[in-house]
Amino acid sequence: MTAGLTEGTVLHADLDAFFASVEQRDDPSLRGRPVIVGGGVVVAASYEAKRRGVRTPSNIRTALRACPEAVVVPPRFEAYSAASRAVFEVFADTTPLVEALSIDEAFLEVGGLRRIRGRPSQIAAQLRTDVAERVGLPISVGVARTKYLAKIASASAKPDGLLVVHLEHEQQFLHALPVERLWGVGDVTAAKLHQHHVRTVGQIAAMELREATALLGNATGRHLWALAQGHDPRRVETGHRRGSMGAQHALGSRPRPASEVEAILLSLVDRVTSRMRKVDRTGSVVTVSLRFGDFGRSTASHTMARPTSHTATILEVARTLLRQRWSEAERRGLTLIGVSVGQVDDAPPQLALPLDATSGTELDTAIDQVRAKFGRTSVKRAVHVGDSERAPQPILPD
Repeated sequence: MTAGLTEGTVLHADLDAFFASVEQRDDPSLRGRPVIVGGGVVVAASYEAKRRGVRTPSNIRTALRACPEAVVVPPRFEAYSAASRAVFEVFADTTPLVEALSIDEAFLEVGGLRRIRGRPSQIAAQLRTDVAERVGLPISVGVARTKYLAKIASASAKPDGLLVVHLEHEQQFLHALPVERLWGVGDVTAAKLHQHHVRTVGQIAAMELREATALLGNATGRHLWALAQGHDPRRVETGHRRGSMGAQHALGSRPRPASEVEAILLSLVDRVTSRMRKVDRTGSVVTVSLRFGDFGRSTASHTMARPTSHTATILEVARTLLRQRWSEAERRGLTLIGVSVGQVDDAPPQLALPLDATSGTELDTAIDQVRAKFGRTSVKRAVHVGDSERAPQPILPD
């Protein structure tokens, strides 16, 4: 650290190419080689593969044309879940103030640890050492005054690096960034900014607020202008339960009939609702997400009258949403389907739709109890008999 410079106390820790790094850790023959995790679609790629043009998501054939020497391995979600838990144990041993963002990244607040652990940069360096020694994975860490700057710093430090944004150098660091690095700037907003010759964060910061809102609209303009000024009052927050629960399934590139996709949707809904009931939660917004062969996406949602965790109720809504978009899915080619339940809260389960007397929660409860005792495969839907059990994607704990 340069003498006299002031450090922020927010750390953003982000595992590097997480799934691929776990594969390289567990199979030494893969280290230093381009690795692709996936089946029909690239789920993850090592940095060696990314440098050769492999992108996620793309189909495996396209990826192998870009990098013929890549090694393709199937995903092992249980291994990734175990690695995530081990990394979050390191986070918890570093500071009690940890805000999880996903299974492979988190914010950490270390402002109260200076006397016992040293400067934030020292804590960040030790964190990287601990993750490498205890879990065997590379991790990049950014240190800054705000969450936004810390996240930008960790991305700039990749792969396997540490970057400290000193308070005295915040504007210099922030204003040099392209506008695409601001949270909330997608392709449409970036194109609009470029049309007006605005390409760096510093150019947005130099605007008057009224100019930014006139160009981008009131909400977006205010948001991006504040970030460009370095304003981000959000604190690292702990103890918040997730606001939605979901699951998804990659389908590969081969065409699939509607009956097969609906069977997969049933499995996803079954998995999501059983997780909800396990932690006594209900939700009222059902969303079905689709990804197509051209890598475009589509989402559709429906808000139910009352929150529920009832499988049949949520399944019926999800099926309706899928069927409304099935013609587009057939035309563009469906490569991934996901379902989530949002506005999740702790209300007791209630039926959200008028169902017959045999469709209450008793069946869900009985199935949950049998699976808890004998495993998920002990009770299957008839449509899934003969199917192999697919390991669930790793998720943050509720």
